[in-house]
Amino acid sequence: MSDWKKVQTPHSGYHWDGSDRRFFEGWYYRVTLPEINQTFAFMYSIEDPGGGSPYSGGGAQILGPDDGYLCRTFADVGQFWATADRLGLGHWKAHDGSFAPQWLEPEIFDRHVREGYQATATWHQGKLEDPGTGKSCRWQYAIAPIYGWGDRDDVQRSSGGLLSFLPIFEPGWQILMAHGWATGWIEWNGKRYTFDRVPAYGEKNWGGSFPEKWFWLNCNSFDGEPDLALTAGGGRRGVLWWMESVALVGIHYRDRFYEFAPWNARIHWRVEPWGKWIVTACNDDLEVKLVGTTTRPGTPLRAPTREGLVYVCRDTMAGQLRLEMRSRLDGTILLEATSSSCGVEVGGGPWTDTWIG
Repeated sequence: MSDWKKVQTPHSGYHWDGSDRRFFEGWYYRVTLPEINQTFAFMYSIEDPGGGSPYSGGGAQILGPDDGYLCRTFADVGQFWATADRLGLGHWKAHDGSFAPQWLEPEIFDRHVREGYQATATWHQGKLEDPGTGKSCRWQYAIAPIYGWGDRDDVQRSSGGLLSFLPIFEPGWQILMAHGWATGWIEWNGKRYTFDRVPAYGEKNWGGSFPEKWFWLNCNSFDGEPDLALTAGGGRRGVLWWMESVALVGIHYRDRFYEFAPWNARIHWRVEPWGKWIVTACNDDLEVKLVGTTTRPGTPLRAPTREGLVYVCRDTMAGQLRLEMRSRLDGTILLEATSSSCGVEVGGGPWTDTWIG
């Protein structure tokens, strides 16, 4: 069994059931370059993939060095493909017609697809260019997964718990790869960044309803801690006919997974409209505190909504983060870590004041 199969999480495959209800699915790939403290984040989405809807289409967004931004939309849902039994997707915007949309060997993709992307658990490749701004990005890199969502040698978990297999809670959210190593290159506006075994990350979300408000912190590039990954987030989501606010914190550290979720822990957050994220969580044995901050203005990003793909969130990939985990039994500090490469986000709204939950 290859390594990616060992850490493949539930919900890795494409969720669309072929119906014509409002539906979106989104994927997130990220690579951090610790030596220069820069990050590339790739965000892909498909909405109403059956076509015929005012919102049918796809999108590809990239946050590059210093939170630079590139966005391309894909009007033709027929040029999108994804696999139902494992992680695999792609969307073509311009090609020579030699192939129907599908996974292609990297050199064949490079030869025949002029603009588009393809991504799996172990490979990520694409090329995008905005003729209006002249901005461009090309990339090819291999991925070696380390952690999915769970203990390293155990069955991987659903980020949303067992009920996430039912369409009760929407949207669904799944961390696909909490930590891995990326090797390859990314060319941003003509400048090539080559890297070998740098931190990589992946997640996704999907559903027929859209979150009203959310926050997110993510980091797997810590000072002096190469085997540490954190993902934390919370949001107001649909549950059948009502809304609820939930959050989770997940930490992978030295082959172990520490999960703080609604079904096994108490989680509190205090998130400002922009600039500061404080999350605390505790279970019977442990307590964790996260403090994320940034002085950067952040970059507006698009996200799927009831009105289509619109600017509704704000991100920076250069947040400051302090993480502390201690024993509740005697107060012993089990883990202290810091980073200046934390991804932080707020989305939806309203964000008129601090969100305490």
